Amino acid sequence: MKAVIGMGSNLGDRFGYLQEATNDLFSLPQSSNFQLSSVYQTSAIGRKKGPPYLNACLIFKTLLKPTILLQALLTIEKKNGRKRPYPNAPRTLDLDLLLWESHVISCENLIIPHPRMQERLFVLIPLSEIDSKLIHPVFKKDIFTLKNILLAQSGEEQFIFKTDLKL
Repeated sequence: MKAVIGMGSNLGDRFGYLQEATNDLFSLPQSSNFQLSSVYQTSAIGRKKGPPYLNACLIFKTLLKPTILLQALLTIEKKNGRKRPYPNAPRTLDLDLLLWESHVISCENLIIPHPRMQERLFVLIPLSEIDSKLIHPVFKKDIFTLKNILLAQSGEEQFIFKTDLKL
């Protein structure tokens, strides 16, 4: 199955946390064919804004079940000092399971596709860099189209900068 992960960090050694997470993800069992986006710097969003984020996306094939992959992501976050004092708090590392092939999954701790990915340029821009033709299974639109719709609505492109950093 094709898994899509969104990565972000806005505390401490942001790039170091993304590097560590990337290394851990590349080491996942039964996983291969990794495609990694560029790293982008983005403004924090929400009521309690924090420092700017570094964001990237990763697509890969895996035989892991989505719930097992989610547990692996949470373990990687915890290993990298992730704390959850309140919703959308600044964080050392955030790993989101955005898509699982073309499946729609809703269970206690996992909703796929990620319920807000279509509202987030920090997801759509790096993801469109890797696979712009990837179809969102609920909205039935490709990532390129979703990105352009959001850019037209928000005008937030000035808050997202492609960096020269390479994971």
